[in-house]
Order: sequence, then C-alpha cells, then structure tokens
Amino acid sequence: MILAALAIIAGFALLVWSADRFVEGAAATARHAGMPTLLIGMVIVGFGTSAPEMVVSAMAALDGSPGLALGNAYGSNIANTGLILGATALMIPLAVHSKIVRRELPLLLAISLLTGFFLWNGRLARPEASVLLLGFFALVGWTIYSGLRGKGDVLEGEVQSELEVHAMPLGRALFWVVAGLTLLIVSSRILVWGAVTIAESLGVSDLIIGLTIVALGTSLPELAATVIAARKGEHDIAIGNVVGSNMFNLLAVVGIAGVIAPMDNVPPEMLTRDWPVVIGLTVALFVFGYGFRGQGRINRFEGGLLLAAYIAYNAYLVMTITTAATT
Repeated sequence: MILAALAIIAGFALLVWSADRFVEGAAATARHAGMPTLLIGMVIVGFGTSAPEMVVSAMAALDGSPGLALGNAYGSNIANTGLILGATALMIPLAVHSKIVRRELPLLLAISLLTGFFLWNGRLARPEASVLLLGFFALVGWTIYSGLRGKGDVLEGEVQSELEVHAMPLGRALFWVVAGLTLLIVSSRILVWGAVTIAESLGVSDLIIGLTIVALGTSLPELAATVIAARKGEHDIAIGNVVGSNMFNLLAVVGIAGVIAPMDNVPPEMLTRDWPVVIGLTVALFVFGYGFRGQGRINRFEGGLLLAAYIAYNAYLVMTITTAATT
C-alpha cells in the first residue's frame, strides 16, 4: 500500500514534468517546421496537454483495467471544467474573445452527448470506440482548417507570445519530443500500477480511482497551463486549453481505450452519476462562455459555482470510497 502510494506520487511528478517538456518540444519543433502560429496553439499545445490522459488510459486498457481508463477520461473533464476553470475564474474572471473558442463550445457539448449515447447500453464495443477515434481525426482536421482560416484571431497573438517565451533550438526541441514521450509512457506505467494496487487494497473499483486520484493527477498540466495563461491575461488560451482537452479526452482517450479493450460491463453508476455531472458542467461552460448577448465570460460567481460542483461531486466519491473501505 505504501509502495503503491509512493508510485502514484512519483508517477504524477514525472508525468507532469515530462508532459510539459513534450509539449514545449513539439511546439518548438512545429515552429521550426514553419507551421502557422495559430495551428501550433490549437493542435500541438491544445491537444498536447491531454497526452497524459491518453497514455495513462492506453496503459490501463492494456493492463486489463478499462474502468480506470474510462474514469480517467470522464474524471479529467470534470476536473478541467469544475476545478481548473472554476478556481481560475474565481481568482481571475475569464473573458472569451476568440471566435474559434466560441465555436468549440457547442461542439464539446455535442461530443459529450455522443459518448453518453454510446455508453447507454452499458458497454462500449470496438466499433463504437472506432467511431470516437474517427471523430477525433475529424476534429483534428476541423481544427487545422480553423487554424489556417483564423488569421487575426485573438488566440493567435496569445500563442505567439507564448512561443517566443519558450523558443529553443531544433535539436533540443527534437530531444524533448522523444524524451518527453518516453518519460510519459514510463510514468504512466508507474501511475497505473500504483492506482490499481490502491484500488484493490481499498476494495473499490478502478473506476472510482480513475475518477479521483488519476483524473486529478493527469489534469495537472491543464491546471498549470490555465492558471499561468490567465495570470498573463491570455484568457482565450486558458479556456481553449480546457475545451480542447475535454474534446480530446472524450474522443481520443475513450476511443483508444475502447479499441484496445472493449468494455462489456460499463458500471451503471457511470451513467447515473458521472456522465450527468460531465453534461451539467459542459452545459454550464457553454452557457457562461458562449456569450449569447455579447462577449462570453466566466465571472467569479460562475467560477465559484463550477468549483462548488466539483467539490460536492468529489465529496460524494470520497464518501463512496470510505463506505467501501469500512464494509
């Protein structure tokens, strides 16, 4: 139990550090290759921050723990919206200037509904997981199209300033791409082992561990990126990181896990407890951020509501874990 806890702590630390190096290296490499600035921000940086969720869920599926993979994806979305955006907006109200980010909000809601539809019969078959992966590739194509046509968007200027801060030679950038990805895989393997071991010791499902400990840990890169961007006044990067990551989780993370290990027995509480929370937070984000009567924004009150929802949900999960451990 103690060794498993240490494995989780070490895995998280290495995961966050390696994910940051991987994203910076990939962004710098893309810039040396002449990729447009906005495209780097939307594709490389936007989806790169979800690399931990993808690698952890793939490892969990390979190890025969699909519940951990599914919990990681849904739990990360809950953490991204409730904890990260909620806490950030509570400190620094966030305004949505980018037209691209506003277009992504209804798309995220549609994707959230689609994944729930696939899980409604209590299973995720390989064909359904393949549809999610195809949806991810379509999303990447749409993102590239938006990035190429979005010159002059507010998001472009924010990304450009970030790339200048993290500029590096091509050789070093390529090194961090390879090293960062390698360390991501190693740290994910350590983390999954520790999480499964603790789940077995406490007598709770790997789904619960995925929704809580693992989801929070794999969301740390988004937390760091969002808070730093908000403090710099780069509000569209802050919100865009979360929206892009949430879409990536539902399409790529769930899709990859389902293709590797089809899920024949999705826990019923996923549909009655966890999916409604994902939908509720996504609807709230859409309503707050889209700006139906003007500029979209998430003010302190709205951020407090998102954070309160996250705390209440996790308090309920902790009660579930405590009850399971004492029976």
